[in-house]
Amino acid sequence: MNAANPYHVDPVAGHLSGARQLSSPNFDIRPDGVVTDLIIVHGISLPPGEYGGPWIDRLFTNQLDWGAHPYFRQIEGMRVSSHLLIRRDGEVVQYVPFHARAWHAGVSNFAGRERCNDFSIGIELEGTDDTAYEIVQYRELARVILALCNAYPALSLQRLVGHSDVAPGRKSDPGECFDWPRLRAMLRAWS
Repeated sequence: MNAANPYHVDPVAGHLSGARQLSSPNFDIRPDGVVTDLIIVHGISLPPGEYGGPWIDRLFTNQLDWGAHPYFRQIEGMRVSSHLLIRRDGEVVQYVPFHARAWHAGVSNFAGRERCNDFSIGIELEGTDDTAYEIVQYRELARVILALCNAYPALSLQRLVGHSDVAPGRKSDPGECFDWPRLRAMLRAWS
């Protein structure tokens, strides 16, 4: 692990040190024999275009009050999660252990393999497709990715995609404003 990296992954427990831990019930066991070898970057804001607040945590823990905002009626009953969320201020929250299958990608395909949740780690960034992400989010994302690659040898910097890459036409996140060159430059510099 890079000395500047505050994160460390316990590969047995599947936890990221330095992350706020908040357990989601929305996960299950990965299929036997499946190797986790893909990282999927997502974008999320609740309600759309609004940042901060408790809504993402509540969605991922099945505690969202569907009547608290008109938009929430559109997603009522949704059972989703992600392994991690990186908020606009750089806070990292872990909902699902990395060895478990979080429900983040939905109907998906990568390199001819369907059901990407089976073999991927999902990382949400608090943001929207058409708004620039914060520099601190790129920094924390790069640090987390390097910690994951250090803990799980099948993961690599070449197997890093957006939700839109595994669900084209259905999903567009992390969006056109996500700066892939910036992230890749940070990863190269720090690896």
